[in-house]
Amino acid sequence: MAVWDLVQRLGGQLRLVAAQHGAIVIGWDMTAALAMAAALDIPPLAVAELLPPIEAVMVRKLNEEARSVISASF
Repeated sequence: MAVWDLVQRLGGQLRLVAAQHGAIVIGWDMTAALAMAAALDIPPLAVAELLPPIEAVMVRKLNEEARSVISASF
């Protein structure tokens, strides 16, 4: 449950790349994520094991949502 709490708090720690019609999400700032995890007393091994697959889903879903919004506006 602690890693899920961390995920909930990482909303402001996104790494973005500029694109033609906005930005593309490339992931979380892992330095910030690990620092936040340490502050929350979450074991680094748990973060290293669980955060990357959650991050992959988050990136895919946010970028799909952004593409659908862009497509709808054209």
